[in-house]
Amino acid sequence: MRAMTCEKLCTRQYKASTEPAYDFLRNAIILQYSHHWVVDNLPVTVCLTSEDQKRYCSASIPLGCFGETRDLSNSLCGAFTRSKNEVYLLNHAKLKIYYHPVQDSWSWPDSIRIVGVVVEPQSIAHPKDAADCALTTPLVLPVHLDSELSITYSYSVTYEASNIKWASRWDYILESMPQSNIQWLSILNSVVLVLFLSGLVATILLRTLRRDIARYSQLENSSEVQEESGWKLVHGDVFRPPSWGMLLSVFLGSGSQLLLMVVVTLFFACLGFLSPANRGALMTCALAMYACSGTIAGYVAARMYKFLGGLRWKTNVLLTATVCPAVVFTIVFILNLALWILRSANALPFGTIVALLALWFGVSLPLCFIGAFFGFKKSAIEVPVRTNQIPRQIPFLTAYGRPTVTFFLGGLLPFSCIFIQLFFIFNSIWGTQFYFMFGLLFLVFLMLVITCSETAILLCYFQLCSEDYRWWWKAFHCGAGTSFYLFIYSLHYFISRLEFRDAISGFLYFGYISIIVWLSFLLTGSIGFFACLWFIRRIYAVVKVD
Repeated sequence: MRAMTCEKLCTRQYKASTEPAYDFLRNAIILQYSHHWVVDNLPVTVCLTSEDQKRYCSASIPLGCFGETRDLSNSLCGAFTRSKNEVYLLNHAKLKIYYHPVQDSWSWPDSIRIVGVVVEPQSIAHPKDAADCALTTPLVLPVHLDSELSITYSYSVTYEASNIKWASRWDYILESMPQSNIQWLSILNSVVLVLFLSGLVATILLRTLRRDIARYSQLENSSEVQEESGWKLVHGDVFRPPSWGMLLSVFLGSGSQLLLMVVVTLFFACLGFLSPANRGALMTCALAMYACSGTIAGYVAARMYKFLGGLRWKTNVLLTATVCPAVVFTIVFILNLALWILRSANALPFGTIVALLALWFGVSLPLCFIGAFFGFKKSAIEVPVRTNQIPRQIPFLTAYGRPTVTFFLGGLLPFSCIFIQLFFIFNSIWGTQFYFMFGLLFLVFLMLVITCSETAILLCYFQLCSEDYRWWWKAFHCGAGTSFYLFIYSLHYFISRLEFRDAISGFLYFGYISIIVWLSFLLTGSIGFFACLWFIRRIYAVVKVD
């Protein structure tokens, strides 16, 4: 370890001929661009102390300071900011590295472990081709270059021993995140509200069903049968295959694959294998699980397609393996093409795209065919009642029986149990925060599954009571309605929280949001459908049908 004081890193000359590059640097500061540094797989942070002596650390290191900003960069530059229109470049990095001596018998002598890296960015107007950190004059970037401008970048490094253990080196970062100080009472209230509503729905449904089943069981003569009404009357049509059965089975197979991927990924995240310390581990695990769960997609799609009486099994398997990832890949390719045109560093390399395609066609697609093979070999799903040859006439639909109404109503309650977590998830994706409360997220996801299932069952029951047996797609739409509210929330987040000043940023945002909404549509729709399928098979199995 060797401490360094005011070491020169490099010098960049800006002339009138290079004004576009200079304008890019100045505009980047105005747009609040920031650095993200990593040392020993640990983010370098900027730490400030608030008025209540609370230490706040951020992994976002501002590129510079602009007088109109009201964030971390404004706090750093408040001591020398003279005008709200001036732009300052933070060209000096004062690094402090905290280390913990290693005392293990199997380690090298004098070994250390880095347990923290903090930087204090400063703005210093160094003399030309030299570094003088004793100067207190900040480096101001003028609007236009009237003469040559020399910018020297420098750094200082100091070391400090710390009692922080290696296993706890992320604590000071995570404890300063807003998630640690979240209003737990508000989350508890939301949990209690969702559980109460779920219990209310389940209680009403069970009591109503018990009364209906008892009434149907007591009807003995034919005259009483003619007077009965409700869901029993459509027993001869309730399992009539719907239109677009091929597409429905494809959606259900893809949704089952996504469900398995989410459950396994969240499970490993709860165990700590996918913590923020392992950069990129969460996305890697999700992609690997999606590819390896192609068998589930093929099996479920094949079983459902055979249940619906489909015959074109090859088309079904091919669509199941390609529809969902093809939509995602098309959106990603368009976004990446825009980044390539702009020569952005965030663009995916060509090799990464080839690797993703190889994972898709080399792993997911063959597994999907294997799952479909076993799915079609299984006997068709049995139903408790026979389907009539002549379809029953459907009466006039009530308001809650219309597809648009069930779509909007079905997604409202499930969305109410996840919107709080969405705020912090969006902050971790589009902001500078770290998301690490995967245990709570797993609990919220279970609540989403429960409420989505119960809401879909309740709406399907009301539909059958109105003697409308076309429940297949409506059951899917009941659960998929959550994706609509997810899109509305993302639109609200974009307007209220983000300050994109260029069109490409908004284009990228809504491109990625469209992927999330599409996957949510398949996931929640499949949950609602399978819940309704289980419910309908159960209720028609316990009543006597003449």
